[in-house]
Amino acid sequence: MQTSSDRHEYPAHWEADVVLRDGGTARVRPITVDDAERLVSFYEQVSDESKYYRFFAPYPRLSAKDVHRFTHHDFVDRVGLAATVGGEFIATVRYDRIGPDGTPASAPADEAEVAFLVQDAHQGRGIASALLEHIAAVARERGIRRFAAEVLPANSKMIKVFTDAGYTQKRSFEDGVVRLEFGLEPTDRSLAVQQAREQRAEARSVQRLLAPGSVAVIGAGRAPGGVGRNLLDNIRDAGFTGRLYAVNKALPPEQKELDGAAGVPAHRSVRDIDGPVDLAVVAVPADDVPEAVAECGEHGVQGVVVVSAGYAEAGPDGRERQRALVRQARSYGMRIIGPNAFGVINTSPDVRLNASLAPQMPRPGRIGLFAQSGAIGIALLSRLHRRGGGVTGVTGVSTFVSSGNRADVSGNDVMQYWYDDPDTDVALMYLESIGNPRKFTRLARRTAAVKPLVVVQGARHSSGPRGHAVRATRLPHATVSALLRQAGVIRVDTITELVDAGLLLARQPLPSGPRVAILGNSESLGLLTYDACLAEGLRPHRPLDLTTGASAEDFHAALSRALADDTCDAVVVTAIPALGETPTDDTALAGALRSAAAATPSKPVLVVHVELGGLAEALSAAAGTAPRPAPAAPARPEAQAAHPAPPEDGRPAVTTTPVTASTQATPQGPVTPPTPESLPEDAHLIPAYPAAERAVRALAHSVTYAQWRRDAADPGKVPAYEDIDERSAAALIDAQLTRGESLTLGTEETCALLGAYGIHVHRALPAPTADDAVEAARTLGRPVALKVTAPHLRHRADLGGVRLDLADEEQLRRAYAELTDQLGTPEELRPVVQRMAPRGVDTIVRAVIDPAAGAVLSFGLAGAPSQLLGDMAHRLIPVTDREATSLVRSIRTAPLLFGWRGSTPVDTPALEELLLRVSRLVDDHPEVVAVSLEPVVVATHGVSVLSASVRLAPPPVRDDLGPRTLPAY
Repeated sequence: MQTSSDRHEYPAHWEADVVLRDGGTARVRPITVDDAERLVSFYEQVSDESKYYRFFAPYPRLSAKDVHRFTHHDFVDRVGLAATVGGEFIATVRYDRIGPDGTPASAPADEAEVAFLVQDAHQGRGIASALLEHIAAVARERGIRRFAAEVLPANSKMIKVFTDAGYTQKRSFEDGVVRLEFGLEPTDRSLAVQQAREQRAEARSVQRLLAPGSVAVIGAGRAPGGVGRNLLDNIRDAGFTGRLYAVNKALPPEQKELDGAAGVPAHRSVRDIDGPVDLAVVAVPADDVPEAVAECGEHGVQGVVVVSAGYAEAGPDGRERQRALVRQARSYGMRIIGPNAFGVINTSPDVRLNASLAPQMPRPGRIGLFAQSGAIGIALLSRLHRRGGGVTGVTGVSTFVSSGNRADVSGNDVMQYWYDDPDTDVALMYLESIGNPRKFTRLARRTAAVKPLVVVQGARHSSGPRGHAVRATRLPHATVSALLRQAGVIRVDTITELVDAGLLLARQPLPSGPRVAILGNSESLGLLTYDACLAEGLRPHRPLDLTTGASAEDFHAALSRALADDTCDAVVVTAIPALGETPTDDTALAGALRSAAAATPSKPVLVVHVELGGLAEALSAAAGTAPRPAPAAPARPEAQAAHPAPPEDGRPAVTTTPVTASTQATPQGPVTPPTPESLPEDAHLIPAYPAAERAVRALAHSVTYAQWRRDAADPGKVPAYEDIDERSAAALIDAQLTRGESLTLGTEETCALLGAYGIHVHRALPAPTADDAVEAARTLGRPVALKVTAPHLRHRADLGGVRLDLADEEQLRRAYAELTDQLGTPEELRPVVQRMAPRGVDTIVRAVIDPAAGAVLSFGLAGAPSQLLGDMAHRLIPVTDREATSLVRSIRTAPLLFGWRGSTPVDTPALEELLLRVSRLVDDHPEVVAVSLEPVVVATHGVSVLSASVRLAPPPVRDDLGPRTLPAY
């Protein structure tokens, strides 16, 4: 039990689990008075050289005074943090606040000396870098803005920790000591360094789970049958290249192998295994899991896959059991997949791991799969593995992870692994919940920049599975989907779409645009494809009908011409069973299409087939995504991934490679696909679809993603407006927040705050009587508008609460009388008078800080389009100039802004500037948690904000800007 020290309560919120450079985990927490023995034991295990580097002199042991000093902290001016594994210290860091003369001080002094000590056995794991992130965050919280550190010149490792952190630094050398001083405000470079370290650490932690050198199955039955035994058999039958062990505590002491599992050593406990165990697969009852995990931790196991059920999915007691499981595993530095997981698969020939309940190892390939549901995981593996019943063809998997309850390892971690995994070209994810949407969006944007990321989200209209810990969000699912698409995620609605899109992206290059050529031997199927293209927003050419008598040579010639056409970006080939005396052989047709496609490898080709027997198989006979055997070569650089950045001509390159498929039966007899050795180097891979709509939808996803890739190469910039007064806005916000935890600003304060950012709200004067309305009109100048501001009538022009273009006193008094007669008393209506704004299009601009997704900017047209049709577009803040431009054009009713049906186009550049200024306001001041401008009239020249509201609150915690941490349990 942690206790408080001198003055302040123990800061429990500083506790955190972190992933280290080698993929292991450690616990970071404040050092307290209860840690004296741990500190002494830790110091005894540090080498004399490390002690010398810490204290600049031989320092063999800590005195009682030292121990008291290093364990008694006030958690403000003196703070110590420790990194622990198994409850024992492996590293420490501390700061002491100092004044200008270098002596101990208290606030308002804003500088502190910082020092580290890392146990020699744990040096090189990135512990000091992680501790620096956490101690810097603590210091900022306590009002410290700068750190100073004195380091011996020979201590190059510690100097590197400071210099690589990315903070703005100043270095000096005096009296044989290097003095480093650096500010603690996060910089673009420090955040980039932190995120790069996070990616490497989390990717490594997943790699340790997916590529172990040894595996122990805990709970493997003595006889065939049962979950544990099936897992053991699946690992063995897949040809796992490492060492495999069976563990069953019920084994008789003399039994060394399980029945029917010859060659697999069997033990009563993991502790009895002679040698390291990298991965443990646990399949025992939930009540026995803690004992198994403890044995794993004591033996040094690196990670655990828990297949056992009975956790959070079972209710409150199970949820607490799940939390205890995660805490226990992390205390030993282990990561967990599960509980209630289906398992993991790695088809790499160097690993061949099938630690899952899938009885058959998937074919090797270049598609990564992540599923939070075991049942959906089975369906995905099945669809990718089989021919027929969907998109046919040999399609391979690189890695598969079923996370179960996602208590620890999540889709974010697996995305970090896939980001630079050379064996994965396309990532497919089935998600039922997103635990950290802000981080997911950030990682998705980076991953999508180098390889396609296709996501289908289940439980869209519910709170998600009971086993998942999910942050509450106020955003509707459609908004979250829009934000994911903004991050480059290919969002689909079904697992069928997920597989359809994944196959195309794995096999074909990205299209340069939306122009589609359609050719085939069925006019009707061609027209269906044409209509589907129009429905998906593509620009199809008129279909070319080759007639039902077309030969393979006819298809080859037509496809070659279409691919050579500069006005064509992609080709859809439609085919039905050939009729006549000499029908085209499926194998010949497939060869003709592959040959033509190979001649122009920069354009995607898709086939829509209707019950063609062997055509789909023949097309995909060499259409796997696994690499062909080849002589050893240097590792493929990141820039040469399956979908590298488009070259200067705008056409993306393609790197697709065939794999051997098994012999398939066709109506014409058996077809033996060519072996990899018999195929040309540029063998082109063509996916086949059983319906035009599915093929076209997959192509539309590819077109959208390709455009996102091109746009992401130049995302634009956040403009710096010289008239923004950030300090005045901050002062106003601070003054208002002293009045309460959360509040909505009054009219004057709202206008003042928005005015500091160059956003001017049309003045509105209250009119409690008709005479007040007349006086207000004189003050503002006519013509004026009279409108009610009562909450139930606000923005409801359809109820008659607004009167426009009142040019004289008589009209104004008559309008006032009509409003009060029809709608209620002035006290109920709260009428105001406002000078008429120039005519234009009424729009809405809103910004909100969502606790899960972060700051979001929204735009739409006022009235029915947004309220009835939900026609709103959204972007994450901060918004760049290019994003503001796309935001305005993203709504379905955008044509009304650009001269629809002969109307005068309005000033969209002024509208975009308004959006950028709102984005800046919310980004600069996280205390601004909601802004609503409604309506904003966009006229031919300029915009007019007629009404505005702003809500303030203490800023929510931004965990994406703080130090690296794992989700808390």
